[in-house]
Amino acid sequence: MSKIKIGIVQFEVTQGDIKRNLDTVKSSLVKMGDAGASLVVLPEMWATGFAYRNLNTLSDKMDDVLEEVTRIAAEQDLIIVGSLPEKVNATSIYNTAYVIHKKDGIIGKYRKIHPFSLHREDKHFKHGSERLVCDTDIGKIGVMICYDIRFPELARALALEGAKILVVSAQWPASRIAHWLVLLRARAIENQLFCVGTNTCGSDENMQYGGTSVGYSPTGDVFMVASDKPMNLVADIDLKEIDEFRKLIPCFEDRVPEAYR
Repeated sequence: MSKIKIGIVQFEVTQGDIKRNLDTVKSSLVKMGDAGASLVVLPEMWATGFAYRNLNTLSDKMDDVLEEVTRIAAEQDLIIVGSLPEKVNATSIYNTAYVIHKKDGIIGKYRKIHPFSLHREDKHFKHGSERLVCDTDIGKIGVMICYDIRFPELARALALEGAKILVVSAQWPASRIAHWLVLLRARAIENQLFCVGTNTCGSDENMQYGGTSVGYSPTGDVFMVASDKPMNLVADIDLKEIDEFRKLIPCFEDRVPEAYR
């Protein structure tokens, strides 16, 4: 299966309001399923936002959130990726992206390796240490979260492990939306794969978010892009473009790894 539909759910995440955020996502996922999407990418911390004051309590409720989304994934035949707070023990919380695969449930999770130190995310979340490439029935998917896209080493490692699609969940500020677009496009071009980033929009007490969720092809062409308002988008891609472009410009064959150490 080389031709697939990819969806993004861009909305204004309300800090601390799990029910409101979950209701928005559930409704959007049903629409995505009805539109024939195979893969849907949600924003970063989509159920809670960065509600640091209540993060410990909110993270206790994520099992119920995941149960609901897993149910919809099975009903709508969707692969869903998005990040949530994951409590591992009484003192450890990670910013974790879950890969939920249709009727198979959760098939992988990625704990954010690069918490955003500028906004003290690293003071509230533990650092992840392992990258993730998931085998799915549409191909291998590599997972990143927001600030991760500033680290090309991670994207390249995912590509070398066979990822054909990079998905990025984010809460990226409007003030740096130009960086968002350039970095996602660069990750797509340099790794000759599809790159899809879903951002949030609107604002909270600390930040104005930029929306502009976007998908780039292996050649750096935009195949879908949102405004700065809430919206659902679905677009078609053909994974054959990856092999065609890699044959035309054989970057992976021309690598000289010993020179990069």
